[in-house]
Amino acid sequence: MPFDVVIVGGGLAGLALACALRETRLKIALVESHVPTPAAGWDVRVYAISPANAGFLQKIGAWKHLDAERIAPIYAMKILGDGGAQLDFSAYRTGVAELGWILESSLMACELWESVKRQSNLTLLCPAAPHAVEMGQDAAVLTLTDGQTLATKLLVGADGRDSWVREASGLQAITTPYGEMGLVANFECECPHRGMARQWFRDDGVLAWLPLAGNRISIVWSTPDPHAQALLALAPDELCTRVAEAGNYELGKLTPLTAAAAFPLRLMRVPHTVAPRLALIGDAAHAIHPLSGHGINLGYQDARALAELLAATPEWQDIGSERLLRRYQRERREEILLLQYTTHTLRLLFRERLPGLKPLRNIGMNLTNALPLVKNLLVRYAIGII
Repeated sequence: MPFDVVIVGGGLAGLALACALRETRLKIALVESHVPTPAAGWDVRVYAISPANAGFLQKIGAWKHLDAERIAPIYAMKILGDGGAQLDFSAYRTGVAELGWILESSLMACELWESVKRQSNLTLLCPAAPHAVEMGQDAAVLTLTDGQTLATKLLVGADGRDSWVREASGLQAITTPYGEMGLVANFECECPHRGMARQWFRDDGVLAWLPLAGNRISIVWSTPDPHAQALLALAPDELCTRVAEAGNYELGKLTPLTAAAAFPLRLMRVPHTVAPRLALIGDAAHAIHPLSGHGINLGYQDARALAELLAATPEWQDIGSERLLRRYQRERREEILLLQYTTHTLRLLFRERLPGLKPLRNIGMNLTNALPLVKNLLVRYAIGII
């Protein structure tokens, strides 16, 4: 079966790319092994979506169909150091309505899936999985496990951090395990969060409280493996107490809303995210520490940049040429490297126990908080409006 673009991976980035190519002349195939399903109750995996990416989801037709009652706006952020320092951000002071929104992963996935199911220029192959790939001069030929073969001008790997496409094509990934896990869980709160996201840099890691709709929060506790395992072993009520204590009971008592889960954390750099007839997007192309809160924002911007490049390419031009695809790689490299090294450095800065370092890092945080112009520039860059 001949295609212009074959996307392997029906996660958020892959689905967003497919949707973004809806109005193009391109013939697309999407290969995915599982159909997204709504979470039972509240999804434990949530993302902070920046205004820039909310605009992207609006443009591709997904945002307006999301359940507004399950979307929580972020009006303010409070970040606390490990020595009394504090850094505050406000949507009002930045001149925007919201700093971002907290959305459940499954909420976005299910809506994007419904969109691609109705897409006239897309062939949906699910359940299906790749088996082999051969990169030819004029096409990439992908063989699926059921024996089907797909010939395409461009193969896109959107199949996650353990990407089959990346491995099969020989693109190098440099991985640095952090020896930490991201523990996630959702809770009911005794007191209203009022749309404020909170983050603590602690001796045992980085704890974030993210507002959910209603008096609910989702947490991400990035912590060393032994501590994460100890937290997972706690009874639900004990975990509530531990999380509330770690956050100084700022929202009163907590009640369990979902069971806790955890995933390993690592830094992953992919020096080359394109090759002849190949491009990587999303977690297949990069992985960062969750303390930045960007997560899927990088993946959505990958999808946007690649879709805009393909849509603007004249019909006579080969969309699989490495020379063309390097434009996508160049556009995305700066933001990805900046966030990777910023989050990596921040983690090292707050994990190191060198004498004199603790007061210095907290002084730096307080100094930043005292400079409105610097704070405003930081937050406007983070939310994608400069």
